[in-house]
Amino acid sequence: MESQLIRPGYLTAHQTASVLGITLDGVRQLVRRRQLAPAGGTPRQRWYSASAVAALAAKRRPHVAA
Repeated sequence: MESQLIRPGYLTAHQTASVLGITLDGVRQLVRRRQLAPAGGTPRQRWYSASAVAALAAKRRPHVAA
């Protein structure tokens, strides 16, 4: 269940997983490896900074030669 009270500029764990193209367990692994830090929420419903998620997605995206 998604939180209805999330602040602008932040993503839920589900939204983060969708942006990164991974599962919720993948999001948890990124947090454990300190590649992504929660930016708020509760221990059961964490929020992640949209800009941090976008930066991580850009790093993980393979570079395409033009």
